[in-house]
Amino acid sequence: MSLLEVKQLTKHFDVSDGLLSRWFAGGKTLRAVDQISFDVPEGKTFGLVGESGCGKSTTARLITKLIPATGGEVYFQGKEILSLPSRELRELRKHIQMIFQDPYASLNPRMRVVDIVGRPLTIFFGAKGQKKHQRVAELLELVGLSADQLHRYPHEFSGGQRQRIGIARALATNPKLIIADEPVSSLDVSVQAQVLNLLRKLQRELNLTMIFISHDLNVVGYLADIVGVMYAGKMVEIASVENIFNNPLHPYTQALLASNPTVGSFMEEMPPPLKGEVPVPVNPPPGCRLEPRCPIRVEKCKHIEPLLEEKATSHRVACHEVERASG
Repeated sequence: MSLLEVKQLTKHFDVSDGLLSRWFAGGKTLRAVDQISFDVPEGKTFGLVGESGCGKSTTARLITKLIPATGGEVYFQGKEILSLPSRELRELRKHIQMIFQDPYASLNPRMRVVDIVGRPLTIFFGAKGQKKHQRVAELLELVGLSADQLHRYPHEFSGGQRQRIGIARALATNPKLIIADEPVSSLDVSVQAQVLNLLRKLQRELNLTMIFISHDLNVVGYLADIVGVMYAGKMVEIASVENIFNNPLHPYTQALLASNPTVGSFMEEMPPPLKGEVPVPVNPPPGCRLEPRCPIRVEKCKHIEPLLEEKATSHRVACHEVERASG
């Protein structure tokens, strides 16, 4: 059963005025997220992967309604949430929480840990005083910190400890869905492993449903059950983590694996990395967005956009030449 269903989710930004108009001469619409669809089964981790600028973080902010969507639908527990009135949106925020990328910017430097982690408890449950202190202490211990650190400020912690505080804050409301937006990308490698192990442990013990966003395939392969690959605002492949790593069908997914020696070693033969840069999706042409860089492109790729279709069991791919790509 899917806890979250995303259908044709879209976010366009108008870049016809202001500073951006100078960078995108002749462009009017930046299609940051363009009609993407995916499901997140309850109790599973959905890994969302792609190069920087492909629309991963924008997708997270659309689902949490931190920014408004241009189009599409998002269903949480069977209820469409993009059109919720403000009164019902407050209740939704209790069930969907985010872990942000930068543990230095996401914590208020003027607040103590007890107030940072305890704020959701006060807002949603009215917890104050000793009741709040006790629950915050439990949350800190859950993420590997000490109750003795309740009254410290963020600057007194390391980056990894700050991210643990962010995780504790996200868990404070007992959410049903956690969206982790590249939560380890700004941490040292040794600290990354600790935080990843913590997230994996929490996901299993608390039976959390999670969307884990990263550009690092090693990280996604470690945590995710299902992987969605994004490119230039489009979803190009969705499959189980095993199929993504052992039998990638889309040429872009193959190129991502080839560019990472660790995960690439799972496959006997990998194609060379793609040449060129990820295009900025401003007024994109009607065809496939990978076409200028694709090693297996054909003429129709320039004019006809490939649909995300099931090409194997529970394996969806957006590619006209997927048979050739897999062979």
